[in-house]
Parts: sequence; C-alpha cells; structure tokens
Amino acid sequence: MSGIVPGELLPADEPVRINGGRETTTVTVENTGDRPVQVGSHFHFFEINPGLRFDRERSYGYRLNVPAGTAVRFEPGQKREVELVAIGGDRIVRGMSGLVEGPLDDEEVRERATERARERGFLGIGAEESAVGGNER
Repeated sequence: MSGIVPGELLPADEPVRINGGRETTTVTVENTGDRPVQVGSHFHFFEINPGLRFDRERSYGYRLNVPAGTAVRFEPGQKREVELVAIGGDRIVRGMSGLVEGPLDDEEVRERATERARERGFLGIGAEESAVGGNER
C-alpha cells in the first residue's frame, strides 16, 4: 500500500497565495439595475453587465482577484469596491460581450472595444461616467 487515501485532503501549513506578483487595481462598482448581477472569476471585467457603473477603462485587461470558479454578486442598488488582477497568459480575449475580440495589448483593439462599449450603452465609459465609479490608481 502506498498510504494514499482516495479523497483525502492534505492542506499546506501556509495559506495558498493566488495571483501572486500580478498587477492589481480596484474599482467601485454600482449596480444600477433592479436585479442581482453575478460576475465570475475569469470574466474580462471591462465587458461585464452594461448596467453596472464603474470605471470600465480602468478595468480593461483585468478580472476579479478571487479564486478560480468563484464569483462576486452585486445586489440592486449596491455600491462596492472590488480588487481586480491583470489577465495573464497570451492576454487574448474573445467572446464575453463581444467588445474586445483580440489581443488586450493592441491599442487599436482597445480603442475599438471602448467605442463598442459606448455605442452599446455600457455605463462607465467616458470622463463623466468614469468619475462616478472610478478610483485613483
């Protein structure tokens, strides 16, 4: 016998550090809708529900800084601060809300994504909107 017990958990002595060494930022998010909104751990934050008001331009290239597979829920009328972490890997975003559709670090892709968000009525795009939901870096 190898001493391995099926399903046994052997926790480490130290806490597990997630997203260590990655750039982070915070934004204040307000749910302006009448229904709760839940955002998953790996969703490109810039592209989340258009009725959430926050500094979208600040959140470009970031996702929630929470463990994989978890989510954050925003209740109607709720305003809360969340920490975001830079998306890693090849930094290519496709799908989501269809705003980016390409490499996050390509300035033309970023400009198109911002324009699409503005055209589709996403809150938090532009100077007056950003002032409502943003934080200083």
